[in-house]
Amino acid sequence: MKFLLWIILFVLCWPIALLALLLYPIVWLLLLPLRLLGITVNAAFDLFKAVITLPARLLRGPGRT
Repeated sequence: MKFLLWIILFVLCWPIALLALLLYPIVWLLLLPLRLLGITVNAAFDLFKAVITLPARLLRGPGRT
């Protein structure tokens, strides 16, 4: 899908399409630390949720998942 959008942009305005093609890897590298931070924060919230709901899951018993 991204490739088709890029082709349309290339047909309409090729300088912007080439600039986007050159800047895409740089933007991806700049956003990589933010993605890693998001994964870490999500994992911390999942751990917090598991710790908070542990007593209820233990009291529920082994019959249910």
